[in-house]
Amino acid sequence: MLLFRLILGLAFLATTLCAAAPTGGHLADLHGGKGVQCTDCHGKGRKVKVDDSETVPNSNCVNCHGDLKAVGENSKGHINPHISHLGKINCTVCHAGHQASQVYCANCHGFDLKIPAGGPHAPQANPLPTAPALPKGKIQTERTEVLVVGGGAAGMTAAITAHDAGAKVILLEKQPLTGGNSMLAAGGMNAAETRVQAMKGVKDTKELMFQDTAKGGKGLGDPALVHILADSSAASLDWLTGIGADMSDLGRMGGASQDRCHRPKGGSAVGAHIAAVLKENAAKRGLDVRVNSQVVKILKDGKGRITGVLVKGRHRGLYRINAKVLVLATGGFSANAELVAHYQPRMKGMITSNQPGATGDGVALGEAVGGELVQMKEIQIHPSVASGSRILITEAVRGNGAILVNREGKRFFNEIGTRDAVSQAVLHQTGESAFMVFDEGVRRSLKQIDGYFHLDLVKEGESPEALAKAIEVPSDAFRATLDRYNQAVDAKQDGDFKRPDLPRALRTAKFYAIEVAPGIHYTMGGLKIDADTRVIAKDGKPIPGLYAAGEVTGGIHGANRLGGNSISETITFGRIAGARATAFAKSR
Repeated sequence: MLLFRLILGLAFLATTLCAAAPTGGHLADLHGGKGVQCTDCHGKGRKVKVDDSETVPNSNCVNCHGDLKAVGENSKGHINPHISHLGKINCTVCHAGHQASQVYCANCHGFDLKIPAGGPHAPQANPLPTAPALPKGKIQTERTEVLVVGGGAAGMTAAITAHDAGAKVILLEKQPLTGGNSMLAAGGMNAAETRVQAMKGVKDTKELMFQDTAKGGKGLGDPALVHILADSSAASLDWLTGIGADMSDLGRMGGASQDRCHRPKGGSAVGAHIAAVLKENAAKRGLDVRVNSQVVKILKDGKGRITGVLVKGRHRGLYRINAKVLVLATGGFSANAELVAHYQPRMKGMITSNQPGATGDGVALGEAVGGELVQMKEIQIHPSVASGSRILITEAVRGNGAILVNREGKRFFNEIGTRDAVSQAVLHQTGESAFMVFDEGVRRSLKQIDGYFHLDLVKEGESPEALAKAIEVPSDAFRATLDRYNQAVDAKQDGDFKRPDLPRALRTAKFYAIEVAPGIHYTMGGLKIDADTRVIAKDGKPIPGLYAAGEVTGGIHGANRLGGNSISETITFGRIAGARATAFAKSR
């Protein structure tokens, strides 16, 4: 029996429908007390029907209460969940009519938010898909040419590309919202030989990006795939900007030898912006995007060709979609604690920066139909997760000049080294954490830093001595550390830790610090693919009709992914998967 079948957990539970609604305390009861009828929310008809994307209830929520922007403008409190990086999402992501409402933000954030008719927050259960047999008798069946599973950047890119190439497309997402881990990406998108670099006078090459990526992965990355990542990066950036993305800011992430990390103007977080652009483009094209829709089995014929999937919808239940070709873009498994611990026992119990849907569904589904898995033990921990939370402090803060200081008030490592190396250095410090220290100059250089203040993650001081007191480190040692670092910046040479870029001195009050510790961040292993993104079987041959892109795949990043390469991978390989899948579908 396959490994993933041994780590399934509980079966996916469908939401209780109106007829079985319990009494007391739910939104249905609150609305009913004000004279609102079932048909006012669900629409008229002999039977109350709700599609898996809960289109009618959400439309009626907006008709009555206004959209997220309107509700957000009227919301009070320091944290406003209606205006966030999640963008335009369904009301039912958090609000439920016939069960306790849950704040989706609490899956990643530690703050306590009240919600009408809400219950105590419980971590979201996201078991891997079970593998039911086809039921006897009739089962509802649909048809499409290209079926994409996963609504993050890779899946959305593949779906848009396939649609624009003339294919009929359906995209399925098991979570109640699209975006995946891509929505959480902060630092930027690596690309070489770009127009932005040329405008800013940065001399970079695709070959240099290839070398940096290969070196960062300790030589374990498939050279053919790494070349595709580097060689196609500028074209992928152009594609993104061509559909409305702003990628005009430029910085550097760990392991890069040149400034090649592109992000929105002012240094805003890249993931939320790209997710919004992709969602908007999917909506403009009228793409059939379905949330709350978990694929539980991939179907194939007697010759091993993919023929479709079984889907378990939140309301619709089990149904079948026949497809000429399938693209898996379901992400990695960093949020699957059991699976992470299986491959890396030393990481057992370590916190993750991932959203709750990153449980390895696509890897399990692909392996079940014969797909080969590669480099599954290569799991990345990120050095800067805000201590005591799941909130990632982007590497771009260090890239723009922040330093890492231990509890003795001293620097201890090159802040923009590769993630694995910096993480290990942090874990060797007292308390297995460190302080990311920066000043007002760094804060002004990167817009997304303001969000960390909003989330109360930052300590501050009017002087280095005041900040040292706030974070409880020796004042004299801390001041000496800042002075020595600033001297290195002035001399343009870091004699202590050989940091290759020294963008700015830390002299401008106020002074700030965020305590950070390593957390599970990315899984480099996954399904083996070839240059056309075809999933490769254990016999070395492509599985007919099965493609994959994004973190669900393995072999690109080797032992360690460089910051900025994930978004680059999702767009580049998502575009390839969408184009190749369409060509395959048209040939059948």
